[in-house]
Amino acid sequence: MLEYDEKRNYIRMVVDCDIIYKIADSDTLYQGRCKSISGAGVSFIADQFLTPGKAMEINVIPKNAITPPLTAFIEVVRCTKQDNGNYEIAATIQSIKGN
Repeated sequence: MLEYDEKRNYIRMVVDCDIIYKIADSDTLYQGRCKSISGAGVSFIADQFLTPGKAMEINVIPKNAITPPLTAFIEVVRCTKQDNGNYEIAATIQSIKGN
């Protein structure tokens, strides 16, 4: 039997849902696709390059009504260009926005 030691503090959940994001100090909203989320971070696909260190606000919109949406403040850690011209953004969650 294979053993696997999880090195993360939080388990990463693979998701496939819409995400709305905006850069701090801007009112312009952009849409992307959330790929994974954990208690400490999020990754999503965007059509623009986002500079590491950039502060943003995100709203993760689940596919079903059972799961509530998540609004959080994040900081971009990595931005990797994909073969299709989009970018995969990895970010740390700085705080969760309450109601």
